[in-house]
Amino acid sequence: MAETAAGVGRFKANYVVERKIEPFYKGGKAQLDQTGQHLFCVCGTRVNILEVASGAVLQSLEQEDQEDITAFDLSPDDEVLVTASRALLLAQWAWREGSVTRLWKAIHTAPVATMTFDPTSTLLATGGCDGAVRVWDIVRHYGTHHFRGSPGVVHLVAFHPDPTCLLLFSAAADAAIRVWSLQDRSCLAVLTAHYSAVTSLAFSADGHTMLSSGRDKICIIWDLQSHQATRTVPVFESVESAVLLPEEPASELGVKSPGLHFLTAGNQGTLRVWEAASGQCVYTQAQPPGPGRELTHCTLARTAGLLLTATADHNLLLYEAHSLQLQKQFAGYSEEVLDVRFLGPEDSHIIVASNSPCLKVFELQTSACQILHGHTDIVLALDVFRKGWLFASCAKDQSVRIWRMNKAGQVVCVAQGSGHTHSVGTVCCSRLKESFLVTGSQDCTVKLWPLPKALLSKNTAPDGGPVLLQAQTTQRCHDKDINSVAVAPNDKLLATGSQDRTAKLWALPRCQLLGVFSGHRRGLWCVQFSTMDQVLATASADGTIKLWALQDFSCLKTFEGHDASVLKVAFVSRGTQLLSSGSDGLVKLWTIKNNECVRTLDAHDDKVWGLHCSRLDDRALTGASDSRVILWKDVTEAEQAEEQARQEEQVVRQQELDNLLHEKRYLRALGLAISLDRPHTVLTVIQAIRRDPEACEKLEATVLRLRRDQKEALLRFCVTWNTNSRNCHEAQAVLGVLLRHEAPEELLAYGGVRAALEALLPYTERHFQRLSRTLQAATFLDFLWHNMKLPVLSHTLGNP
Repeated sequence: MAETAAGVGRFKANYVVERKIEPFYKGGKAQLDQTGQHLFCVCGTRVNILEVASGAVLQSLEQEDQEDITAFDLSPDDEVLVTASRALLLAQWAWREGSVTRLWKAIHTAPVATMTFDPTSTLLATGGCDGAVRVWDIVRHYGTHHFRGSPGVVHLVAFHPDPTCLLLFSAAADAAIRVWSLQDRSCLAVLTAHYSAVTSLAFSADGHTMLSSGRDKICIIWDLQSHQATRTVPVFESVESAVLLPEEPASELGVKSPGLHFLTAGNQGTLRVWEAASGQCVYTQAQPPGPGRELTHCTLARTAGLLLTATADHNLLLYEAHSLQLQKQFAGYSEEVLDVRFLGPEDSHIIVASNSPCLKVFELQTSACQILHGHTDIVLALDVFRKGWLFASCAKDQSVRIWRMNKAGQVVCVAQGSGHTHSVGTVCCSRLKESFLVTGSQDCTVKLWPLPKALLSKNTAPDGGPVLLQAQTTQRCHDKDINSVAVAPNDKLLATGSQDRTAKLWALPRCQLLGVFSGHRRGLWCVQFSTMDQVLATASADGTIKLWALQDFSCLKTFEGHDASVLKVAFVSRGTQLLSSGSDGLVKLWTIKNNECVRTLDAHDDKVWGLHCSRLDDRALTGASDSRVILWKDVTEAEQAEEQARQEEQVVRQQELDNLLHEKRYLRALGLAISLDRPHTVLTVIQAIRRDPEACEKLEATVLRLRRDQKEALLRFCVTWNTNSRNCHEAQAVLGVLLRHEAPEELLAYGGVRAALEALLPYTERHFQRLSRTLQAATFLDFLWHNMKLPVLSHTLGNP
């Protein structure tokens, strides 16, 4: 394989996680504080607190029991947050600090299903799955009331807005609303007019009127003085939340006359405003309904003038209350992420296709989210055109759509095409110019769609709706599902990968077959052309990646390392390396030249379906079935610079150490050697001290002047030296100094001293035994020498 000179020496070595987009809302209650600056929502075992302005999660609160949160409520004064878990514990939080101020047993015999504060923020009511309603004094910390009599789960509790009335309302499985008097500790009335579950209660400002909504497709106005229903309004949809609007004119919402008006949110997915007196709908939100757009929750923050709604797709939408203008969108839970792409000329945004007909576009700098509607079934794949403003999506609804992002970051659908007879599972845009796109489907065909001229002119407005795309070429390519299509960098070749275990090469634009790549043992998930060489990479369910020559269709290399299917592959480092992702949750970086897996990145818990690299090749994006989207940053250069700086510092320190030893400044030399955390260097210093004529005094003086942490390190090094008979003398000399001059209680206070002593004892005994044997042998030699002296010799020497 040819390697470009620029690519050599620029191999990547590592990526680190720069950012994660994770689930923060999985359904249930969502609540705004009074200022509209913070958003509270449940995600499994946690209550997440988001900053509305940025969309960032500020706090993620989890109770000690680590059980799922079943209910929560924020007090009207925004000071106290209370959560209830499946372990039947209630926790009171100082939520700004993220700390629990009080934890107590709920006393319910089943999990708490709902809770609410009274207007004074001092009383808390909880409704349980055991049919009981309990009231707690949050300030004095005790239970004040226990109301029985509700059949089944109590799923709704609400206090009367006037705290002097001391009234509590609850709704349970029997579709009746019970009115409890806190003063008399009894049930004042049972309001029966609904035929299905009551989903919300709202009160007028004067406290004389109550609005209830239900899944029986009606809303009822109640007179709270007579406890009678004054009007039943049929709303023709199963209502999840009804909100009473402020009694002031709002012409944009059709509120022109005085009197009560209320807003409903339900399974049709649109917000509607009703006049209570006439029962007429005066405003319907202009929004085409679609799958997953049913509204499951709605709440009004009156002070902030904001309305929050939650959809069945776990998206949170924030509206300006007086005009219902959309302010913010938050994607709470993406479920299974199927594809991801960078978007924008400078990769400023990312697109996420998940197990949903909606697309999500995130701005990386601000976390702002835009939810795109258009497809009517799950979006399966994405691709972006060369300039970064246009991108394509394909879905199970057998269609393909083209979207355009403007400079303000707003995305609209500008074209759509249909013609496939089955799910469209893969799409690829032209590489050289923005001229066409290719789709591959489960109907075993690929289609080539030219982009209409009108689409490419900058001044086309999307007011007329999306342009219709017409397929120029349709070709049956494989006998099984087509999982991947790729267009070559010169726009003249097309590669297709199929479940039939082959990849094929076609000439564009007429789709004439040029050759077949066969060799994989199982179906192919991805095909990708190299940007630099005439090479094709294929990723297969057999756990391998193969590189093929386009000229003779031969297999050049095979990369093995994934434990399961390889789902995506991409060329990086100017075609000299590969990034691959698999259903084992791993992302691997490969160097093509030596077939080596340089790095394995493990941050996902499930199949990594989406993988895309940035234009500058300095970032990568992955999306997986664990509903996480991860942005990876290439840190090779940074790590190399750090390593070089570290080595330079080591050289400087080594030189400084040599100078200190030469100048016999042993204390500083020893301190420096210990700070380098190199036992051998410290040993060299000790040996230098022991070579000094006044070795004993010098060693004592030096060791005793060390700090305690340095002495601990020295003791640790002694353990290492003591294992070797060559270095044991230095170890014993240091030990001798410490044992002679340090008090036993001080020595025992050293970190890891017990383990050190246990390691020192057996080797020390062995050294002493060896010395004893050497001493015995030396004594015997001495004895022999004395006995070998000849007395005659001295006489002879004395008398020549």
